[in-house]
Amino acid sequence: MEKLTVKDVNLTGKKVLVRCDFNVPQDAGLKITDDIRIRASLPTIKYILSQKPKKIILMSHLGRPDGKVVEKYSLKPVAIRLKELLGLDVKMLDDCVGDAIKQEIDNAREIIFLLENLRFHAEEENNDAAFARGLAGLADIFVNDAFGTAHRSHASTEGVAHYLTSAAGLLLEKEINYLGKSLDKPQKPFMVILGGAKVSDKIGVIENLLPRADEIIIGGGMAYTFLKAQGKQIGNSKLEKDKLDIAKGILEKAAQKNVRISLPVDNVVTDNIEAASNVKTVGEDIPEGYIAVDIGPKTIDKYCVILSEAKTIVWNGPLGIFEKEVFAAGTKKIAQFIAGLKATTVIGGGDTAAAVAKFGLEDKMTHISTGGGASLEFLEGKVLPGIAALTDKK
Repeated sequence: MEKLTVKDVNLTGKKVLVRCDFNVPQDAGLKITDDIRIRASLPTIKYILSQKPKKIILMSHLGRPDGKVVEKYSLKPVAIRLKELLGLDVKMLDDCVGDAIKQEIDNAREIIFLLENLRFHAEEENNDAAFARGLAGLADIFVNDAFGTAHRSHASTEGVAHYLTSAAGLLLEKEINYLGKSLDKPQKPFMVILGGAKVSDKIGVIENLLPRADEIIIGGGMAYTFLKAQGKQIGNSKLEKDKLDIAKGILEKAAQKNVRISLPVDNVVTDNIEAASNVKTVGEDIPEGYIAVDIGPKTIDKYCVILSEAKTIVWNGPLGIFEKEVFAAGTKKIAQFIAGLKATTVIGGGDTAAAVAKFGLEDKMTHISTGGGASLEFLEGKVLPGIAALTDKK
């Protein structure tokens, strides 16, 4: 990394402001249903604690309160869970900026604090300079450990970094190292698995990875725009008509660069996704009235043979509607297969990470990204504002 990390900075006796990603799912009773993002922040928090800081001030957003105080988006449940996980007091504050908050932090006996939801203030998403200065005024050093929001130019991710020495936390450093190595120095053969609903979401990724990848495997809804571009019948499957020419162009570019793009050779289809009625497996051509919802068994076998040669695999986007068990086989079997390989396996965040978790394979992958949108933009080769703003190593 060319940016400072938390281990490059003297934290002893300092007030340390840490941007975490505590945007966790909750049920109707505001009980946290998945605390993986909270647990992912613990190594950085524990490392800072080991350096004997004066105070640790944690901050995050939760949900989309649109600049208003909305009680269901309070971070209070996160503070309770953090206290349980750390075995230490975590003082929950009722706001995130202002003299009263600063005084409360300075005067309290506790070491660890959690600011209330940053997005209760519209200034957060607007990257308001005064709001960023207010956050910076709470501490001596800023640590960004929220990769999931690093692609957002917000006050707590980009703005605050202009007013304090700013370093990457351990989680952010890990994300940059794994994703960066996959792009810059992947062990070959380097294979990419792309899925999800839309070609439009992955155009940037494909174009950035074409010069680097040895093989690109495609599934999910986006596959059917490519199949249509090849003249196949796709029935009522997902189609982005305005992206057909782009799909054709990508296939031509891949051929020119000697990069193979593999598409489904058979498909699981249904005439009603919700009812899961008339589910059957067909070949490359899909009959009218049917929608492709998963890759078929021949495609699974084909993809496993290809992937068996891989030394580095990056996967972004599920290969079917994995949330429904009847349409989950493709995503599940590919996940199980690559989990058993002696290869570096990097899983993009969002739905792909959720699928891997659903199948109980989290500890079998080399790295699972905590940021869906951020990992996608990183793989597109975009500069992420939350990383770019960190202090450079000298």
